[in-house]
Amino acid sequence: MKKVLFILTVFACYILVSPISLSAGKPFEGVITFKITYPDSKFSESQLAMFPKVLTVSIKGTKARTEIQMNGMNTVEITDYTSKTKVALLNMMGQKYALKQTNADIEKEMSEGGIPKVELFGETKIIAGYTCKKAVVTVNDDGVKSTFEAFYSPELGNKLANFDSPVYKDIDGVLLEFLLKNHNVNMKFTAISIEKKNLSAKEFEIPSDYVLTTQEELKSKFGGGGE
Repeated sequence: MKKVLFILTVFACYILVSPISLSAGKPFEGVITFKITYPDSKFSESQLAMFPKVLTVSIKGTKARTEIQMNGMNTVEITDYTSKTKVALLNMMGQKYALKQTNADIEKEMSEGGIPKVELFGETKIIAGYTCKKAVVTVNDDGVKSTFEAFYSPELGNKLANFDSPVYKDIDGVLLEFLLKNHNVNMKFTAISIEKKNLSAKEFEIPSDYVLTTQEELKSKFGGGGE
């Protein structure tokens, strides 16, 4: 059980530093909902049942709130595009933790990955009512090449939407369909609805009942690497 919890914790933390936080580069306020699928998964049916199937991104002004729910755990990330900082909020069976990332932390993570090569195509696709452009990104990380396909919309935002993504940082628009690969998990995110609505500023504030911690401490608490 500890190993499963550790996998889910790492999975959640990885998702929350991935390019799902959308930019308010244009005056959009509302909620974008993504469907999550797992193509070519090597996990068992019982393990996949514990993984999230839906992700939501709420946008207001220069802040975004990304949220994923899975069995016994709720994960939220609040991104500030003015300061280029992030806070991940983890509610794990009632235990609440806050993981802060400064701009320097994010830039350090970005520098550790391979340099992405972006190819743009004339192909377009309608996703959640928006016409999206196609891009294929290839990353060479220590001799290992990985290819990621994405569809993005310049209507919803610009390059700032992907400032914290080692893979998609050079894509000039908001990602509405994209792939991620990590920890033997292939993840595909596809926007299924985009709703314009007024949101409360409180949704983008850090709750007072969350305890500040680090990823290392979190792994230790939940038996990182244990069986």
